[in-house]
Amino acid sequence: MTVKTETTRDLVWPGLADPAHDSQRLFRQILGAMSEPGTLTTLAVPAPPSDALGAALWGVVLTLCDLETRVWIAADLDLSALREALAFHTGARITDDPASADFALLTHESFDPQTPFAVGSDTYPDRGTTLLIAVERLENDTNGADEADHGWRLSGPGIAESRVLDIGDGAGCRVLMTRLAGNRASFPQGLDVIFGCGAQLAAIPRSTRISSVEARADSQETN
Repeated sequence: MTVKTETTRDLVWPGLADPAHDSQRLFRQILGAMSEPGTLTTLAVPAPPSDALGAALWGVVLTLCDLETRVWIAADLDLSALREALAFHTGARITDDPASADFALLTHESFDPQTPFAVGSDTYPDRGTTLLIAVERLENDTNGADEADHGWRLSGPGIAESRVLDIGDGAGCRVLMTRLAGNRASFPQGLDVIFGCGAQLAAIPRSTRISSVEARADSQETN
């Protein structure tokens, strides 16, 4: 794989100011986002020099990656400076095999449903790849899930009734969410996802049920 070289190579990829305390704080925020799928959380972390990655996902990487972690990076984020920063700040190992990755860094544009990420097994479902995906936006519908006219409706553990999350209008966003909706058929196997947009973060674990708001609206109109 050809690793990009770029002007960000000479810029600082910041670590956590207080690694011990900051990582504990961020871990609690990330865990909270996973336990309440689709809720928005803002991570107070130094922004990396890559706008495509964003502060939230960089904070997740700094918090969750360590010497035992294998990270796969999609081509549109694969900067030599990022690889060096990952090694320096976390000790994580970079892998070119998505099936062996503990975490995968990518964008909604580079997501390919055919990429063979690990989905765990019935015995060890937690051994699947966790996707860390930069998206166009992260928004909840303030009118309530029943009144929403766009986005994706989430339900299941950690959600009282339902919650609507909007990650953007791009074709890649729809392909991505459609693939995640397929987790329901393979549960407990599946893909856990943490979305990032700037400093904002939201998560969807594989236990979450996902449906298109637009599809439900079309169905109601025809009945």
